[in-house]
Amino acid sequence: MHTPTPLTLLATAQMASAATVFLAGDSTMARAGGGSGTEGWGEFLQASLPSADFTIANRAIGGRSARSYTREGRFQGIADEVKEGDWVVVEFGHNDGGSLANDNGRSDCFGEGEETCDTVFGGVKETVLTYPAYYKSAAKLFLDKGAKVILSSATPNNICEGGPCVWGPSRFDYYAWLAASQLGGPEAGVFHVPHGEYAGQAMMALGSETVNAHYPNDHTHTDAFLANVMAGSFVLGLKCGTSELGAAVTNSTESLAEPFGDCIEFNSTVPVKY
Repeated sequence: MHTPTPLTLLATAQMASAATVFLAGDSTMARAGGGSGTEGWGEFLQASLPSADFTIANRAIGGRSARSYTREGRFQGIADEVKEGDWVVVEFGHNDGGSLANDNGRSDCFGEGEETCDTVFGGVKETVLTYPAYYKSAAKLFLDKGAKVILSSATPNNICEGGPCVWGPSRFDYYAWLAASQLGGPEAGVFHVPHGEYAGQAMMALGSETVNAHYPNDHTHTDAFLANVMAGSFVLGLKCGTSELGAAVTNSTESLAEPFGDCIEFNSTVPVKY
């Protein structure tokens, strides 16, 4: 019978006491989410957090929206595991648009409030909610378990495709902020990272030639180099914010600012609604 050594027992105790940072998202966050040659930014987040205090559980999966992640029970699955002191990062948007007229099972109901849309998907009647409603519903699951939540906007598609790099907010950038705000914001344990804007800023700093070289298959999915940039831009957004998770980031603000840009003053006047 193997007898644990003191070092083994210490390592086990440290792992048990570490908070888990769950990542809920789509292919842009998931491991190799866009196929051969691609990588999701979630695979690089651990490098910016002390491993003795935080472990990453990347539950992102390709092709998902806030709606389909909800319908498949994936938010609930995280809620079943999450414990007090954990964090959950929610980031969707790439698959949430589109029309329900030809329902693909991913499109959300258009709107920013409690609007609903009735549809039939896969032969099953479904009441579809808005993007902010799905974000808020998921966040409440985690808050009820004592976790804290970061509602993030999605990384943009290649903003340098076909010319100079140009970024502009989408309605989902606004929706992600709105959901966090309506839940009570930092005082309620809900934080927002405008990841889309931070990623756009980083891509503009890199320039078209570099950015275009690191989208190997399409204009959505990055390779490992640019996934690391996307992770760095998210970490800068954390560091510039007020969350305890941001305070735990091991990178200095200065070291992040040099490659990724400055802190962005983000409030309700920044994003557009539609």
